[in-house]
Amino acid sequence: MKQLHKQPSVNHRRDEEIPTSLSSSYSPKAFKHPRSLPRSINYIFREQRLLFILVGILIGSTFFILQPTLSRLSPSEPNPSIPRSFSSSSLHDRINTASFSTDLRSNAGRVPAGLGKRRLRIVVTGGAGFVGSHLVDQLLSRGNDVIVIDNFFTGRKENVAHHFGNPRFELIRHDVVEPILLEVDQIYHLACPASPVHYKYNPGCIFEMVFEALDCDYKTNVMGTLNMLGLAKRIGARFLITSTSEVYGDPLEHPQKETYWGNVNPIGERSCYDEGKRTAETLAMDYHRGAGVEVRIARIFNTYGPRMCLDDGRVVSNFVAQAIRKQPLTVYGDGKQTRSFQYVSDLVNGLVALMEGEHVGPFNLGNPGEFTMLELAEVVKETIDSSATIEFRPNTADDPHKRKPDIGKAKELLNWEPKVSLREGLPLMVSDFQNRILNEDEGKGN
Repeated sequence: MKQLHKQPSVNHRRDEEIPTSLSSSYSPKAFKHPRSLPRSINYIFREQRLLFILVGILIGSTFFILQPTLSRLSPSEPNPSIPRSFSSSSLHDRINTASFSTDLRSNAGRVPAGLGKRRLRIVVTGGAGFVGSHLVDQLLSRGNDVIVIDNFFTGRKENVAHHFGNPRFELIRHDVVEPILLEVDQIYHLACPASPVHYKYNPGCIFEMVFEALDCDYKTNVMGTLNMLGLAKRIGARFLITSTSEVYGDPLEHPQKETYWGNVNPIGERSCYDEGKRTAETLAMDYHRGAGVEVRIARIFNTYGPRMCLDDGRVVSNFVAQAIRKQPLTVYGDGKQTRSFQYVSDLVNGLVALMEGEHVGPFNLGNPGEFTMLELAEVVKETIDSSATIEFRPNTADDPHKRKPDIGKAKELLNWEPKVSLREGLPLMVSDFQNRILNEDEGKGN
Protein backbone atom coordinates (compact mmCIF):
# COMPACT_ATOMS: atom_id res chain seq x y z
CA MET A 1 0.00 0.00 0.00
CA LYS A 2 2.86 2.33 0.91
CA GLN A 3 4.36 1.70 -2.48
CA LEU A 4 1.09 2.36 -4.26
CA HIS A 5 0.72 5.55 -2.31
CA LYS A 6 4.22 6.77 -3.13
CA GLN A 7 3.89 6.10 -6.87
CA PRO A 8 1.62 9.01 -7.64
CA SER A 9 3.95 11.37 -5.81
CA VAL A 10 6.86 10.20 -7.90
CA ASN A 11 4.86 10.66 -11.05
CA HIS A 12 3.77 14.06 -9.87
CA ARG A 13 7.38 15.03 -9.23
CA ARG A 14 8.31 13.92 -12.74
CA ASP A 15 5.45 15.91 -14.20
CA GLU A 16 6.76 19.00 -12.42
CA GLU A 17 10.30 18.44 -13.64
CA ILE A 18 9.46 17.87 -17.32
CA PRO A 19 7.81 21.22 -18.03
CA THR A 20 10.68 22.98 -16.33
CA SER A 21 13.26 21.33 -18.52
CA LEU A 22 11.23 21.80 -21.64
CA SER A 23 10.56 25.41 -20.95
CA SER A 24 14.23 26.09 -20.34
CA SER A 25 15.26 24.54 -23.68
CA TYR A 26 12.71 26.54 -25.77
CA SER A 27 12.95 29.87 -24.01
CA PRO A 28 12.84 32.88 -26.44
CA LYS A 29 16.10 34.70 -27.31
CA ALA A 30 14.71 37.93 -25.97
CA PHE A 31 15.82 36.77 -22.57
CA LYS A 32 19.43 37.11 -23.76
CA HIS A 33 19.15 40.90 -24.38
CA PRO A 34 21.00 41.83 -21.24
CA ARG A 35 24.04 39.99 -22.63
CA SER A 36 23.93 41.57 -26.21
CA LEU A 37 25.57 44.92 -25.26
CA PRO A 38 28.69 43.38 -23.74
CA ARG A 39 29.05 41.16 -26.78
CA SER A 40 28.81 44.21 -29.14
CA ILE A 41 31.44 46.07 -27.15
CA ASN A 42 33.62 43.02 -27.20
CA TYR A 43 33.14 42.78 -31.03
CA ILE A 44 34.19 46.40 -31.52
CA PHE A 45 37.36 46.08 -29.45
CA ARG A 46 38.36 42.79 -31.05
CA GLU A 47 40.94 42.96 -33.91
CA GLN A 48 41.35 46.79 -33.68
CA ARG A 49 37.96 47.50 -35.25
CA LEU A 50 37.56 50.57 -33.05
CA LEU A 51 40.72 52.05 -34.56
CA PHE A 52 39.36 51.80 -38.10
CA ILE A 53 36.07 53.41 -37.05
CA LEU A 54 37.87 56.36 -35.45
CA VAL A 55 40.09 56.83 -38.51
CA GLY A 56 37.02 56.90 -40.81
CA ILE A 57 35.31 59.47 -38.63
CA LEU A 58 38.46 61.59 -38.63
CA ILE A 59 38.78 61.54 -42.46
CA GLY A 60 35.12 62.43 -42.98
CA SER A 61 35.25 65.27 -40.49
CA THR A 62 38.40 66.67 -42.06
CA PHE A 63 36.81 66.75 -45.55
CA PHE A 64 33.64 68.54 -44.41
CA ILE A 65 35.65 71.04 -42.37
CA LEU A 66 38.14 71.93 -45.12
CA GLN A 67 35.83 71.81 -48.19
CA PRO A 68 34.22 75.26 -47.76
CA THR A 69 37.65 76.77 -47.17
CA LEU A 70 39.06 75.22 -50.36
CA SER A 71 36.11 76.41 -52.44
CA ARG A 72 36.78 79.99 -51.41
CA LEU A 73 40.41 79.85 -52.44
CA SER A 74 41.23 81.58 -55.80
CA PRO A 75 44.43 82.31 -57.77
CA SER A 76 46.17 85.62 -57.25
CA GLU A 77 45.58 86.59 -60.90
CA PRO A 78 42.00 86.45 -62.15
CA ASN A 79 41.21 84.21 -65.10
CA PRO A 80 41.03 86.48 -68.16
CA SER A 81 38.33 84.39 -69.77
CA ILE A 82 36.02 84.27 -66.70
CA PRO A 83 36.33 87.35 -64.46
CA ARG A 84 35.74 86.94 -60.72
CA SER A 85 33.40 89.91 -60.76
CA PHE A 86 31.15 88.33 -63.37
CA SER A 87 27.71 87.58 -61.93
CA SER A 88 24.14 87.13 -63.04
CA SER A 89 23.38 90.72 -62.08
CA SER A 90 26.24 92.12 -64.19
CA LEU A 91 25.14 89.91 -67.08
CA HIS A 92 21.64 91.34 -66.78
CA ASP A 93 23.04 94.86 -66.94
CA ARG A 94 25.00 94.13 -70.11
CA ILE A 95 22.47 92.19 -72.13
CA ASN A 96 18.77 91.46 -72.03
CA THR A 97 18.48 87.95 -70.60
CA ALA A 98 15.32 87.25 -72.53
CA SER A 99 17.22 87.52 -75.83
CA PHE A 100 20.55 86.13 -74.61
CA SER A 101 20.70 83.02 -76.79
CA THR A 102 19.42 84.84 -79.86
CA ASP A 103 22.00 87.61 -79.54
CA LEU A 104 24.82 85.13 -79.18
CA ARG A 105 23.73 83.44 -82.38
CA SER A 106 23.08 86.50 -84.48
CA ASN A 107 25.67 88.93 -83.12
CA ALA A 108 28.86 87.06 -82.43
CA GLY A 109 30.60 90.37 -81.77
CA ARG A 110 28.23 91.47 -78.98
CA VAL A 111 29.08 88.84 -76.42
CA PRO A 112 29.53 90.12 -72.85
CA ALA A 113 33.16 90.47 -71.76
CA GLY A 114 34.40 87.33 -70.12
CA LEU A 115 32.19 84.88 -71.97
CA GLY A 116 34.31 84.71 -75.10
CA LYS A 117 32.99 84.35 -78.63
CA ARG A 118 30.72 81.36 -79.11
CA ARG A 119 31.78 78.99 -81.86
CA LEU A 120 29.10 78.81 -84.54
CA ARG A 121 28.16 75.85 -86.67
CA ILE A 122 27.72 77.13 -90.23
CA VAL A 123 26.72 75.48 -93.49
CA VAL A 124 27.81 76.89 -96.86
CA THR A 125 26.03 75.53 -99.91
CA GLY A 126 28.23 75.73 -102.98
CA GLY A 127 31.17 76.00 -100.60
CA ALA A 128 33.58 74.29 -103.01
CA GLY A 129 32.98 76.95 -105.65
CA PHE A 130 34.84 80.16 -106.38
CA VAL A 131 33.21 82.52 -103.87
CA GLY A 132 32.12 79.78 -101.49
CA SER A 133 35.62 78.44 -100.91
CA HIS A 134 36.93 81.90 -99.99
CA LEU A 135 34.00 82.35 -97.61
CA VAL A 136 34.83 79.01 -95.99
CA ASP A 137 38.42 80.17 -95.48
CA GLN A 138 37.28 83.22 -93.55
CA LEU A 139 34.63 81.43 -91.48
CA LEU A 140 37.15 78.81 -90.37
CA SER A 141 39.74 81.47 -89.58
CA ARG A 142 37.19 83.01 -87.21
CA GLY A 143 37.03 79.77 -85.22
CA ASN A 144 33.69 78.44 -86.50
CA ASP A 145 32.70 74.92 -87.50
CA VAL A 146 31.91 74.85 -91.23
CA ILE A 147 29.98 72.29 -93.26
CA VAL A 148 30.30 72.56 -97.05
CA ILE A 149 27.54 71.16 -99.25
CA ASP A 150 28.40 70.90 -102.93
CA ASN A 151 27.51 68.62 -105.84
CA PHE A 152 30.68 69.72 -107.74
CA PHE A 153 28.75 70.77 -110.84
CA THR A 154 30.99 73.85 -110.96
CA GLY A 155 32.79 73.57 -107.62
CA ARG A 156 36.11 71.74 -107.22
CA LYS A 157 37.47 69.74 -104.32
CA GLU A 158 40.83 71.40 -104.89
CA ASN A 159 39.32 74.70 -103.70
CA VAL A 160 38.82 73.32 -100.18
CA ALA A 161 41.43 70.54 -100.11
CA HIS A 162 43.66 72.55 -97.76
CA HIS A 163 40.98 72.15 -95.04
CA PHE A 164 40.72 68.36 -95.21
CA GLY A 165 42.79 67.87 -92.05
CA ASN A 166 40.84 70.46 -90.07
CA PRO A 167 38.50 68.86 -87.49
CA ARG A 168 36.19 71.88 -87.73
CA PHE A 169 35.62 71.33 -91.47
CA GLU A 170 33.19 68.91 -93.10
CA LEU A 171 32.49 68.32 -96.79
CA ILE A 172 29.26 66.70 -97.96
CA ARG A 173 28.66 65.82 -101.60
CA HIS A 174 25.00 66.62 -101.99
CA ASP A 175 22.67 68.44 -104.37
CA VAL A 176 20.52 70.98 -102.56
CA VAL A 177 17.57 70.27 -104.84
CA GLU A 178 17.17 67.29 -102.47
CA PRO A 179 16.38 67.97 -98.78
CA ILE A 180 19.05 67.52 -96.13
CA LEU A 181 18.84 67.51 -92.32
CA LEU A 182 21.51 69.34 -90.34
CA GLU A 183 21.81 71.24 -87.06
CA VAL A 184 23.48 74.60 -87.70
CA ASP A 185 23.32 78.23 -86.57
CA GLN A 186 23.75 79.95 -89.94
CA ILE A 187 23.16 79.02 -93.58
CA TYR A 188 25.01 80.72 -96.44
CA HIS A 189 23.15 79.68 -99.58
CA LEU A 190 25.56 80.19 -102.49
CA ALA A 191 24.78 77.08 -104.53
CA CYS A 192 23.94 77.91 -108.16
CA PRO A 193 25.86 77.79 -111.45
CA ALA A 194 26.33 81.38 -112.58
CA SER A 195 26.74 80.53 -116.27
CA PRO A 196 26.66 77.56 -118.65
CA VAL A 197 30.01 75.79 -118.29
CA HIS A 198 32.31 73.99 -120.71
CA TYR A 199 29.65 73.19 -123.32
CA LYS A 200 31.51 75.08 -126.08
CA TYR A 201 34.22 72.41 -126.03
CA ASN A 202 31.75 69.73 -127.15
CA PRO A 203 29.68 71.16 -130.04
CA GLY A 204 27.97 67.82 -130.67
CA CYS A 205 26.29 68.01 -127.26
CA ILE A 206 25.76 71.75 -127.15
CA PHE A 207 21.96 71.70 -126.78
CA GLU A 208 22.01 68.97 -124.18
CA MET A 209 24.71 70.76 -122.17
CA VAL A 210 22.96 74.15 -122.32
CA PHE A 211 19.67 72.63 -121.20
CA GLU A 212 21.39 70.78 -118.36
CA ALA A 213 23.02 73.99 -117.11
CA LEU A 214 19.84 76.05 -117.37
CA ASP A 215 17.77 73.30 -115.77
CA CYS A 216 20.31 73.14 -112.93
CA ASP A 217 20.05 76.93 -112.51
CA TYR A 218 16.28 76.81 -112.23
CA LYS A 219 16.13 73.83 -109.88
CA THR A 220 18.84 75.20 -107.59
CA ASN A 221 17.37 78.69 -107.42
CA VAL A 222 13.86 77.44 -106.69
CA MET A 223 13.93 73.93 -105.21
CA GLY A 224 17.33 74.34 -103.60
CA THR A 225 16.33 77.63 -102.02
CA LEU A 226 13.05 76.14 -100.78
CA ASN A 227 14.87 73.23 -99.19
CA MET A 228 17.40 75.43 -97.42
CA LEU A 229 14.72 77.87 -96.27
CA GLY A 230 12.76 74.92 -94.90
CA LEU A 231 15.86 73.80 -93.03
CA ALA A 232 16.37 77.30 -91.62
CA LYS A 233 12.76 77.42 -90.45
CA ARG A 234 12.93 73.98 -88.84
CA ILE A 235 16.12 74.58 -86.83
CA GLY A 236 15.87 78.34 -86.27
CA ALA A 237 19.00 79.20 -88.28
CA ARG A 238 19.76 82.54 -89.90
CA PHE A 239 19.67 82.31 -93.69
CA LEU A 240 21.67 84.35 -96.22
CA ILE A 241 20.98 84.04 -99.93
CA THR A 242 23.37 85.31 -102.58
CA SER A 243 21.32 86.91 -105.30
CA THR A 244 22.79 88.78 -108.25
CA SER A 245 22.91 92.11 -110.04
CA GLU A 246 21.23 90.25 -112.91
CA VAL A 247 17.90 90.88 -111.16
CA TYR A 248 18.19 94.42 -112.53
CA GLY A 249 18.37 93.08 -116.10
CA ASP A 250 19.37 95.71 -118.63
CA PRO A 251 18.84 98.61 -116.21
CA LEU A 252 17.24 101.89 -117.07
CA GLU A 253 18.55 103.36 -113.80
CA HIS A 254 22.25 104.05 -113.32
CA PRO A 255 23.80 103.35 -110.90
CA GLN A 256 21.39 100.75 -109.57
CA LYS A 257 19.90 101.11 -106.11
CA GLU A 258 18.25 98.28 -104.19
CA THR A 259 14.89 99.99 -104.65
CA TYR A 260 15.09 99.60 -108.44
CA TRP A 261 12.84 96.78 -109.68
CA GLY A 262 14.82 96.06 -112.80
CA ASN A 263 14.26 95.66 -116.53
CA VAL A 264 14.37 91.91 -117.20
CA ASN A 265 13.24 89.94 -120.23
CA PRO A 266 11.30 87.05 -118.62
CA ILE A 267 11.55 84.81 -121.71
CA GLY A 268 15.06 85.63 -122.94
CA GLU A 269 18.14 83.43 -123.14
CA ARG A 270 19.39 84.72 -119.78
CA SER A 271 16.00 84.69 -118.06
CA CYS A 272 16.40 81.27 -116.45
CA TYR A 273 19.19 82.60 -114.27
CA ASP A 274 17.77 86.13 -113.88
CA GLU A 275 14.24 85.07 -113.02
CA GLY A 276 15.51 82.17 -110.92
CA LYS A 277 17.33 84.60 -108.66
CA ARG A 278 14.33 86.93 -108.51
CA THR A 279 12.19 83.96 -107.49
CA ALA A 280 14.72 82.99 -104.83
CA GLU A 281 14.53 86.49 -103.34
CA THR A 282 10.73 86.24 -103.32
CA LEU A 283 10.83 82.92 -101.50
CA ALA A 284 13.26 84.29 -98.90
CA MET A 285 11.03 87.27 -98.15
CA ASP A 286 7.92 85.05 -97.97
CA TYR A 287 9.61 82.82 -95.39
CA HIS A 288 10.74 85.92 -93.50
CA ARG A 289 7.28 87.51 -93.39
CA GLY A 290 5.23 84.34 -93.06
CA ALA A 291 7.39 82.02 -90.97
CA GLY A 292 9.66 84.43 -89.10
CA VAL A 293 12.87 83.11 -90.66
CA GLU A 294 15.82 85.47 -90.22
CA VAL A 295 16.92 86.09 -93.81
CA ARG A 296 19.63 88.22 -95.40
CA ILE A 297 19.71 89.06 -99.14
CA ALA A 298 22.90 90.01 -100.98
CA ARG A 299 22.93 91.15 -104.61
CA ILE A 300 26.39 90.37 -105.89
CA PHE A 301 27.98 92.32 -108.73
CA ASN A 302 30.81 91.03 -110.95
CA THR A 303 33.47 89.38 -108.79
CA TYR A 304 36.91 88.06 -109.72
CA GLY A 305 39.86 86.41 -107.99
CA PRO A 306 41.73 83.14 -107.53
CA ARG A 307 39.86 79.83 -107.95
CA MET A 308 37.52 81.09 -110.66
CA CYS A 309 36.72 78.49 -113.28
CA LEU A 310 39.16 78.89 -116.15
CA ASP A 311 36.53 78.80 -118.89
CA ASP A 312 33.18 79.71 -117.36
CA GLY A 313 32.29 82.44 -119.85
CA ARG A 314 32.69 85.42 -117.51
CA VAL A 315 34.56 88.35 -118.96
CA VAL A 316 37.44 88.61 -116.45
CA SER A 317 38.27 84.91 -116.46
CA ASN A 318 37.92 84.84 -120.26
CA PHE A 319 40.36 87.71 -120.77
CA VAL A 320 42.91 86.41 -118.26
CA ALA A 321 42.88 82.84 -119.57
CA GLN A 322 43.10 84.01 -123.19
CA ALA A 323 46.01 86.35 -122.47
CA ILE A 324 47.96 83.64 -120.64
CA ARG A 325 47.33 81.21 -123.51
CA LYS A 326 48.46 83.81 -126.06
CA GLN A 327 44.99 83.96 -127.60
CA PRO A 328 43.12 87.09 -128.76
CA LEU A 329 40.92 88.71 -126.12
CA THR A 330 37.30 88.22 -127.19
CA VAL A 331 35.15 91.37 -126.93
CA TYR A 332 31.45 91.05 -127.72
CA GLY A 333 29.74 93.97 -129.42
CA ASP A 334 31.55 97.31 -129.57
CA GLY A 335 33.11 96.85 -126.11
CA LYS A 336 31.52 99.99 -124.69
CA GLN A 337 29.20 98.16 -122.29
CA THR A 338 30.29 98.72 -118.68
CA ARG A 339 30.74 96.48 -115.64
CA SER A 340 32.00 96.94 -112.10
CA PHE A 341 34.49 94.43 -110.72
CA GLN A 342 35.11 93.60 -107.06
CA TYR A 343 37.83 91.38 -105.64
CA VAL A 344 36.58 88.25 -103.93
CA SER A 345 37.93 89.13 -100.47
CA ASP A 346 35.84 92.33 -100.47
CA LEU A 347 32.74 90.33 -101.31
CA VAL A 348 33.40 87.80 -98.53
CA ASN A 349 33.78 90.63 -96.00
CA GLY A 350 30.47 92.03 -97.17
CA LEU A 351 28.68 88.67 -96.86
CA VAL A 352 29.92 88.15 -93.31
CA ALA A 353 28.99 91.71 -92.34
CA LEU A 354 25.50 91.18 -93.75
CA MET A 355 25.02 87.85 -91.96
CA GLU A 356 26.11 89.29 -88.63
CA GLY A 357 24.15 92.50 -89.02
CA GLU A 358 20.53 93.21 -88.15
CA HIS A 359 19.25 94.20 -91.59
CA VAL A 360 17.45 91.94 -94.04
CA GLY A 361 18.39 93.74 -97.22
CA PRO A 362 18.64 93.41 -100.12
CA PHE A 363 22.11 94.92 -100.23
CA ASN A 364 24.23 95.64 -103.31
CA LEU A 365 27.70 94.14 -102.80
CA GLY A 366 30.02 95.34 -105.53
CA ASN A 367 32.76 97.77 -106.43
CA PRO A 368 31.39 101.00 -107.91
CA GLY A 369 34.49 101.41 -110.05
CA GLU A 370 33.14 101.21 -113.61
CA PHE A 371 35.04 99.90 -116.66
CA THR A 372 34.09 99.36 -120.28
CA MET A 373 35.03 96.00 -121.75
CA LEU A 374 37.75 97.69 -123.80
CA GLU A 375 39.18 99.32 -120.68
CA LEU A 376 39.18 95.95 -118.90
CA ALA A 377 40.98 94.38 -121.86
CA GLU A 378 43.65 97.05 -121.66
CA VAL A 379 44.18 96.43 -117.92
CA VAL A 380 44.55 92.70 -118.61
CA LYS A 381 47.06 93.40 -121.36
CA GLU A 382 49.09 95.65 -119.05
CA THR A 383 49.11 92.95 -116.36
CA ILE A 384 49.85 89.88 -118.49
CA ASP A 385 50.90 90.58 -122.07
CA SER A 386 50.99 94.00 -123.66
CA SER A 387 51.21 92.41 -127.12
CA ALA A 388 47.84 90.64 -126.78
CA THR A 389 45.30 91.43 -129.49
CA ILE A 390 41.56 92.05 -129.28
CA GLU A 391 39.01 90.17 -131.37
CA PHE A 392 35.49 91.57 -131.77
CA ARG A 393 32.47 89.29 -132.04
CA PRO A 394 28.70 89.86 -132.26
CA ASN A 395 27.12 90.72 -128.94
CA THR A 396 25.06 88.18 -127.01
CA ALA A 397 21.31 88.51 -126.50
CA ASP A 398 20.01 90.68 -123.64
CA ASP A 399 23.52 91.76 -122.65
CA PRO A 400 23.17 94.71 -120.21
CA HIS A 401 24.66 97.95 -121.49
CA LYS A 402 25.58 99.33 -118.07
CA ARG A 403 26.08 97.83 -114.65
CA LYS A 404 27.22 99.78 -111.58
CA PRO A 405 26.11 99.34 -107.97
CA ASP A 406 25.00 102.06 -105.63
CA ILE A 407 26.50 100.84 -102.32
CA GLY A 408 25.34 103.70 -100.12
CA LYS A 409 23.03 101.40 -98.17
CA ALA A 410 25.82 98.91 -97.43
CA LYS A 411 28.15 101.72 -96.35
CA GLU A 412 25.61 103.15 -93.94
CA LEU A 413 24.06 100.02 -92.44
CA LEU A 414 26.84 97.42 -92.76
CA ASN A 415 29.85 99.74 -92.51
CA TRP A 416 31.18 97.96 -95.59
CA GLU A 417 32.83 99.07 -98.80
CA PRO A 418 35.36 97.41 -101.13
CA LYS A 419 39.06 98.02 -100.52
CA VAL A 420 40.85 96.30 -103.41
CA SER A 421 41.06 98.04 -106.78
CA LEU A 422 41.08 96.17 -110.09
CA ARG A 423 44.76 96.85 -110.68
CA GLU A 424 45.61 95.54 -107.20
CA GLY A 425 43.50 92.41 -107.32
CA LEU A 426 44.01 91.32 -110.92
CA PRO A 427 47.68 90.24 -110.48
CA LEU A 428 46.61 87.89 -107.65
CA MET A 429 44.12 86.23 -109.94
CA VAL A 430 46.62 86.08 -112.80
CA SER A 431 49.14 84.26 -110.62
CA ASP A 432 46.56 81.60 -109.74
CA PHE A 433 45.47 81.19 -113.38
CA GLN A 434 49.06 80.90 -114.60
CA ASN A 435 49.77 78.04 -112.19
CA ARG A 436 46.59 76.17 -113.10
CA ILE A 437 46.96 76.64 -116.85
CA LEU A 438 50.60 75.55 -116.64
CA ASN A 439 49.56 72.38 -114.78
CA GLU A 440 46.77 71.85 -117.29
CA ASP A 441 49.20 72.08 -120.18
CA GLU A 442 51.64 69.74 -118.48
CA GLY A 443 48.84 67.22 -118.02
CA LYS A 444 48.12 67.38 -121.74
CA GLY A 445 51.79 66.90 -122.55
CA ASN A 446 52.23 70.37 -124.09
